[in-house]
Order: sequence, then C-alpha cells, then structure tokens
Amino acid sequence: MHIAYPLHLDGRGRTAEATTDEHVRQLIEQVLFTAPGERVNRPDFGAGLRQLVFGPSTPELAAATEFMVRGALQQWLGALIQVEAVEVRSEESTLRVLVRYVVRRTQERSTAAFAREV
Repeated sequence: MHIAYPLHLDGRGRTAEATTDEHVRQLIEQVLFTAPGERVNRPDFGAGLRQLVFGPSTPELAAATEFMVRGALQQWLGALIQVEAVEVRSEESTLRVLVRYVVRRTQERSTAAFAREV
C-alpha cells in the first residue's frame, strides 16, 4: 500500500492509503498539474498544465502540449509507466487530459482521465 494523495485521514483517523493502481494515477496527476518551480527541491518537476486553460486552442498548441506532457511523464515516471497516448483539450475554463499507459511492473494497460477547472 501507498500513502494516498492528497494526504488525508481515512475513516479510522489514520493516514489514508492507496492501492498501487491508485498510486500510479495520483503520481500522474501530480506531474500534470504541478507547475515547474512550485516544488522547492525539484524546480523542474511538473508539466504545468493549469496555465494552459486560458491559452488559445490551436492544433499547434495542442500538439506541443501533448509532446510536453509525454516528456514530463517520461522524465518523472518513466521507470513506472510507459505512456502510450496523451490527449489534452481545453474547453472554456476546464482542462481535460487523457493518458493511456502501461504499468511496467505488471504490464497492465490503464487509462487515466483528469479534468481541472480554473
């Protein structure tokens, strides 16, 4: 078991735990929505997707964003997952991200969908 993210207490008053699958999904979420410079001892950690919500929606920006997300996931989680596909869409004030990946240890394919409003 792993410590759940974000850190919180469970119904027993203990630190909440996450399964391995939940933990990997939570790690992906941390990479996607942490802005570079936000973590003191890892200033280059994160993809910083929240800043893209109010940017223009062009095919070029979408392709560049997907490339950036794939690179950030490979850099920070490459030992845990193999990214197969990334889709990023900005709709009004909501950012939607879909990541298809394979967990290297188990070879299980998974899909994680995230939506963030700003």
